Amino acid sequence: MGARRLLAAVAVAVALGAVAALQPINVTTVAFEEGYTPLFGFDNVLRSGDGRTVSLLLDRSTGSGFITSSMYQHGFFSASIKLPSDYTAGVVVAFYTSNGDVFEKRHDELDFEFLGNIRGKPWRVQTNVYGNGSVSRGREERYVLPFDPTTEFHRYSILWTRAAVVFFVDDVPVREVRRSAAMAGDFPSKPMSLYATVWDASTWATSGGRYRVNYRYGPFVASFTDLALLGCRVDPIQMLSSSSSGRSAECAAAEDALLASDLAVMTLEKQLAMRRFREQNMVYSYCYDTRRYPVPFPECDVVDSERRRFKDSGHLRLALRRHRRPRPAARSARPTRAADM
Repeated sequence: MGARRLLAAVAVAVALGAVAALQPINVTTVAFEEGYTPLFGFDNVLRSGDGRTVSLLLDRSTGSGFITSSMYQHGFFSASIKLPSDYTAGVVVAFYTSNGDVFEKRHDELDFEFLGNIRGKPWRVQTNVYGNGSVSRGREERYVLPFDPTTEFHRYSILWTRAAVVFFVDDVPVREVRRSAAMAGDFPSKPMSLYATVWDASTWATSGGRYRVNYRYGPFVASFTDLALLGCRVDPIQMLSSSSSGRSAECAAAEDALLASDLAVMTLEKQLAMRRFREQNMVYSYCYDTRRYPVPFPECDVVDSERRRFKDSGHLRLALRRHRRPRPAARSARPTRAADM
C-alpha cells in the first residue's frame, strides 16, 4: 500500500475504531548448537547451560560474534536481545544477514545496528539494505527506541522474501522495502548467513567518532536468546550448478509457504502500527536526505506531510526530536552509516 493510500486508511481506521492490537509472532526457537557457531573472539562468546542464550563480550582484547552454520535463501531471522548498559559510546552491536565472505565485491546485506552512547543518552538503532555490492548507496534509517533496551530482552526480526524486506521490533514492523524493477540488483537476492557481533566502532558510531569506547566501563555484554531461523538452507556454490534444481524447487516451495503465512502478510493493522512507530521514533531517513541523494530512491514513497518533519539532511528537525524520549518497557520480549544525531 502506498503512503498516500495508507494515510487515507489511517483516517478511516481511526474514525471507525478499527485499529487492533498486533498478534505476537510465534516461531520455533532453536538452541545455539542447532543453528549457530562462534565467529570470532571465541573466549568472549559465552553460552548458558541450556544452550538457549548466548552473550557476546567486548573487552580490551577483542569483540566477538557468531554466525549461522548454514546460508539461507530468504527466511525469517529473529532474536531477543539485551544491550549493554551505562556508558557505551563507540560500541556497536549488530544483528544482520550478509554474504560478504562469499560474494566479496557484490555482497548483499540486511542490518540491525545498535549504536551505543554516552551516559544519559539513549541507544540508537539503524537499519540498512544493500544489494549486489551497493554500499555507495546507503539506505540507512535511524530510530530511537520507545523503551530502554538494556533492562530487558526485546525481539528484533528480519523478514526477507523475494518480494520484500521487513524489519520488526517487538513484533511491530518498523520498515518495509518492497522489491521493484527500478531497484534492479540493489534488492538482496543471493543466499546469506545471519550474524551477531559486538565490536569497537569508536571512529564513527557516536557523534561521528567524538566519543570513543571507554574500556573502564567494560566488558560490554550483549545477550541473545529466543533464537529463530526460518528459511531454506542452501549452498550458494551448488545453487549455480544444474544439479541444484531439486533443491531450488524445495526452496521455492518453502518460500511460497512463507509468503502465504501471517508473517509475510502486511495487514492494515501492521501498516498502521508501522506508521505509528515511524512517526514517533524515526530520527533519520535516507529518503529525505536530499543533500546526499537529490533524487529519491525508487522505493521511497515520499509524503509531503512527513517530509516537512525532516531537514534536507534527512534528520528530524530539532524541535521535534526533543519530544523523543524512551518510555519504560511495556513487556519483555521473551515469550516463546548516515551522519550522527
